[in-house]
Amino acid sequence: MSLPLHPRRPARRRPVVVALGAAVALVLTACSSSDAGAEPGSDDASGSAGTADLGPLTVQLSWVKNAEFAGEFFADSKGYYADAGFSEVTLNAGPGATESIVLSGGADFGLSNAVSVGQVVAEEDAPLKIVGTTFQKNPFTILSLADGGDIATPEDLVGKRIGVQAGPNEALFDALLAVNDIDPADVTKVPVEYDPSPLVNGEVDGFLAYVTNEAITVESEGNAVTNLLFADNGLPFVAESVVTTDQMIAEEPEKVKAFLEAEIRGWKDAVADPAEGARLAVEEYGTDLDLDLEKEVQQATVQAETLIVTEETEANGLFTISDELVEQNLATLSAAGIDLAAEDLFDLGLLTELLEEQPELAE
Repeated sequence: MSLPLHPRRPARRRPVVVALGAAVALVLTACSSSDAGAEPGSDDASGSAGTADLGPLTVQLSWVKNAEFAGEFFADSKGYYADAGFSEVTLNAGPGATESIVLSGGADFGLSNAVSVGQVVAEEDAPLKIVGTTFQKNPFTILSLADGGDIATPEDLVGKRIGVQAGPNEALFDALLAVNDIDPADVTKVPVEYDPSPLVNGEVDGFLAYVTNEAITVESEGNAVTNLLFADNGLPFVAESVVTTDQMIAEEPEKVKAFLEAEIRGWKDAVADPAEGARLAVEEYGTDLDLDLEKEVQQATVQAETLIVTEETEANGLFTISDELVEQNLATLSAAGIDLAAEDLFDLGLLTELLEEQPELAE
């Protein structure tokens, strides 16, 4: 069952390992904002009869508008946000400093992951909470070529050159080594950006990537690949998680529940029809990105089948986070040098209330 946490106080400051803390800085510094008028479904969006007018809604996405956000695209284009009471919708494309944007009021809700949110809460006493999650498993992987580095186990990292992006990814990689008792001196960390070309070109043996993104791209180019998933090798944590402020939770709980309702409805559609979610990304929301439809369909399918739908969500419903998974997240945070209690990072009380009020959402 989901953990009905109801923290209503500022998060406590906790000690953080300095070296890793510095590395888990927010990814990038700028966000790319979309024009609300250009969003399909946003021009005439309005609350349905009998639904409270919750005003405009701004959501900060964690990445560019590809199939990773198929649920948000369904929720917008099918009017689920409007049905929930939001008068208009703006989906801001990332990457960006999601936590800072939400804290500053630049977005009502943001999509991030437990490690990034946990770092900001621990270092800055940031009044932020995760109120639900899309991905039960995080998509981080060490990607390698099957006929190259072929990194299938943590021990295979020894003696290899691994491409790692600066910021949160670097701290995650350091944590991966730590939890698997690998001496950092035995691995060569190579600074890279997010383009996996260094892996394909042989400049590195492994590349820190998303199993739903770069891994698919490299494989689609005719390369057999091997993935070392963080979630299966000592670092389980939730991702594409909904983050908002303590103030929003305390003062506008109905807005939080309305958003979660629309999100769940949108993601139920996305899980049921990955091809349509991919089409929305390619033809409507990410038209400026020159996305490949086949790749987006594959991404939408993989994330639905391996990251979103699990035995726990089948039992409890999408967006829920079980007690056991909360504890696993806290252990991962500890491995990354972030010491927090469950109530410092998670507040699942409103999600619990929503699913009790509308049990059909959990079906």
